[in-house]
Amino acid sequence: MKRKRKRGRRKKIIFISCIAAVLAGVMTAGIALCLSYFSSKEEAGASPEELLAKYMEHIPRKEYDYMYSMLDVEASKHVSWEEFLKRNSAIYEGIEAKNLKVTDIVYDKERKIVTYHTTMDTVAGTVSFENEALFLEREEGYQLVWDDSLIFPNLKASDKVRVSAEQAERGEILDRNGRMLAGKGVASSVGIVPNKMEERQKVVQEVAGLLEIQPEVIEKKLDAAWVKENSFVPIKTIPKVKELDLLTPEPKDEVLTEQKRQEKLLEIPGVMISDTQVREYPLGETCAHLIGYVQNVTAEDLEEHPGEGYTSNSVIGKSGMEGLFEKELKGQDGCRICIVDNQGNEKEELTCIPVQHGQRIQLTIDAELQLSLYEQFQDDKSCSVAMNPYTGEVLALVSTPSYDNNGFILGLSDEQWRAWNENDDKPMYNRFRQAWCPGSTFKSITAAVGLESGAIDPEEDYGNEGLSWQKDASWGSYYVTTLHAYEHAVLENALIYSDNIYFAKAALKIGAKELEQSLDRLGFQEEVPFEIKMAKSQYSNSEHMETEIQLADSGYGQGQVLVNPLHLACLYSAFCNEGNIIKPYLVYQQEASVQYWIPEAFSPQTASRILEGTKKVVNDPNGTGYDAHREDIVLAGKTGTAEIKASKEDTSGTELGWFAVYTPDKTEKRPILIVSMTEDVKERGGSSYVVKKDSQALEQWFLNDRNPNK
Repeated sequence: MKRKRKRGRRKKIIFISCIAAVLAGVMTAGIALCLSYFSSKEEAGASPEELLAKYMEHIPRKEYDYMYSMLDVEASKHVSWEEFLKRNSAIYEGIEAKNLKVTDIVYDKERKIVTYHTTMDTVAGTVSFENEALFLEREEGYQLVWDDSLIFPNLKASDKVRVSAEQAERGEILDRNGRMLAGKGVASSVGIVPNKMEERQKVVQEVAGLLEIQPEVIEKKLDAAWVKENSFVPIKTIPKVKELDLLTPEPKDEVLTEQKRQEKLLEIPGVMISDTQVREYPLGETCAHLIGYVQNVTAEDLEEHPGEGYTSNSVIGKSGMEGLFEKELKGQDGCRICIVDNQGNEKEELTCIPVQHGQRIQLTIDAELQLSLYEQFQDDKSCSVAMNPYTGEVLALVSTPSYDNNGFILGLSDEQWRAWNENDDKPMYNRFRQAWCPGSTFKSITAAVGLESGAIDPEEDYGNEGLSWQKDASWGSYYVTTLHAYEHAVLENALIYSDNIYFAKAALKIGAKELEQSLDRLGFQEEVPFEIKMAKSQYSNSEHMETEIQLADSGYGQGQVLVNPLHLACLYSAFCNEGNIIKPYLVYQQEASVQYWIPEAFSPQTASRILEGTKKVVNDPNGTGYDAHREDIVLAGKTGTAEIKASKEDTSGTELGWFAVYTPDKTEKRPILIVSMTEDVKERGGSSYVVKKDSQALEQWFLNDRNPNK
């Protein structure tokens, strides 16, 4: 009896399932009938032309059910509602059809054919074609006879519409000699093949430990909808251990560590490592602040750049040259829409957007000089700007300490991100874009302004004041101090000995109004005309120099004077260009014409006198820049030490060390101008610390006999 009851239950279950299936079919048919009823009432009496237009209106709205209700199903080979829905939605939505327009609609009564012209925008551009549709007159009005050719004229039921994309290659960034600063590189993609794992939980834990990521990240990737048992599931991209690195006599510790890590990964069942193409920055830390980096686009990026061709798989430049030239470097992905037969053979191309690879950006930067300056200052909080003072070509832009921008490509760990951001030395802080207290490097500018205004007589002896001086008792306890006592306090000697007192007096002679107006003409309070946005230089925290003491301090580059290093380099270029301030530029030009940012900033006579004075700074044994003196090449320059104090009474403040050095001879084979600034040089030699570092970089520069115009 029990068995009979069980059989009875099975019969009931089967019977109920059958009823459910029938009901589902009836409901599907019912939906179609209801739609047909409502649409037939709505469209009764409409002409074939009107019906065709109505049918097409429903396509971009994805109202396939209404479209189906307009069909003569019997004449349309009994196409089912499900088949019709699946076919139309797959094609129209797959090609991202929108802005569909139908024009030139004409009805031929004899043939019962409506001819028309269709245009629509798609993911691959505009599709345009002539087509025709058959309408049969029934009792309830005209009905459309549908087949696949109504979508595209040459489309058959067995055909498919294929959308294929070609990703644009991101453009390279090169230095002036063609050396790659950013471009295609190869890394290692660590992945897992699910059916090769023996114990999933154990594999996930081991891989997570070696890759320094959370196990949950791996589990999420393995559980993705697209993953099959034999799929290679990428988990993380890591540096590629190059065979050449391993063959060197003494491989670096990090190379050996990476090799061992990858060997351990490959010992885990299911783990595979394959090559993958990535964006690479060969000079890493050396150029990180200049070149920047790319990252995968975020939802915010997609919102900010609508219609610009970005997808969830795109990368976008986030800083430096990568961000500045994003539009040029990005390129445009290609896309094709075509009809293929059931064998996969292409029958017809419907539309195509050809791929446009990103542009190659060549910079004026000299990678060897960039590397040389970085190596000199890599352990300091420092920045350097180098340029050709006669053309304006910027040869190096260095900020130290730095970070490895390749880390953003391979995926930064939270630990590394915190380490960079919490480091007191601020490795991600771009120092060459900032404005700093220039100290005595500003004295050359004060001298030039004083000569131009007539306030300074270069032969006037300001007298020996000793090592401290104040104008009068109104200054209270404040004194201007200097480091060297010397005879004949004239302009040239004041530059050689870097006399603060002389230039404090000179500033007072010039006067606040004249000094401010002159500095405004020299580009203060405005941006340097350059591809990279630099901080504006200033002479006061307010609109004007407020006190006599502030004016005096400003004369020797203290007070509230702040100068951007590139701006300072441009100002110094005037001394070897007969008073014209060069316009700097960063994108390499084969046949560049010299452009001046501020022509005739100084007279040729003023420029020449400052030029001779700065030559003595480096070549006179008493000069503060004598450590840079060379027997083979004449150099000119000016040192600077700026005190950074919380107050006038502060004795524990730090110091910035500066050196501006350049080749004053236009016939020099490898002309150069370098401005370097280093923080915290107090008790490390002050500006002489920077002079020695720059001298080493200059040694490499002059030893290199490559053609600078290559």
